Amino acid sequence: MTTEIEDKIQKLKQQGNDCFHQQKYAEAMFHYTHAIKLDPKNHSLYSNRSYVFLKLQQYHFAMDDALMTINLKPDWIKGYYRKAEVEFHTFRFNEALKSYEQALQLQPNDPDILKAINRTSRSLIKDQRADQQIPWLGAGIGIILGVIVVIADYVFTNKPTLTHPLLMALLTISIAMLGFAIAKGFRYFVKCQRKSLLEPPIDLMNDNNQANDKESNNEKTTDKHPKYSKAQARQRFKKGKT
Repeated sequence: MTTEIEDKIQKLKQQGNDCFHQQKYAEAMFHYTHAIKLDPKNHSLYSNRSYVFLKLQQYHFAMDDALMTINLKPDWIKGYYRKAEVEFHTFRFNEALKSYEQALQLQPNDPDILKAINRTSRSLIKDQRADQQIPWLGAGIGIILGVIVVIADYVFTNKPTLTHPLLMALLTISIAMLGFAIAKGFRYFVKCQRKSLLEPPIDLMNDNNQANDKESNNEKTTDKHPKYSKAQARQRFKKGKT
């Protein structure tokens, strides 16, 4: 690599750093990307761009660059730290703890990593509590609603439907179970939404290109077998006989 190219890479990296500090994350990403094209083996450029993608909430690309950083320099702390940060922001707290611990092995007693581990541990405990408590909270709300229905049926109707205590209890329990199921389903939906955060974005341009290719292929096949009117067909048949 020539000195001129190295100087250009450093200039692009500095421009990216300046844009990042000014919170111009999209511009910083373009500068880092340009530098990576000139030096695709530069691990620090991937690390910087991973952080920019994280700020842009482009978690799939942030993870790709973090993994590339680790691949290019496995003994560098920042690769694992970047990976852990992406995992933390996509609510993968168990994976984030493992990545932070890998970074801590490379740089023991680092205060930033220890602080991140404590933060992730608290978030993991909070998330686990939510998984346990929210369904029962839904059941509790269901019990309250069931009691309200029973009281309303007794107070506001001339002929209460729920006269037997067993019916009252069954209705209350049924609404409580429904509340539990709804809350459980809500937590499942939240988990599915979190999993999708790291999925690659839909490539609309590629889909359009594929659609265009299909159309062009269809046109080619139709060109190979042109359609004729009945009169043209008779004319061609006569020519063939002669």
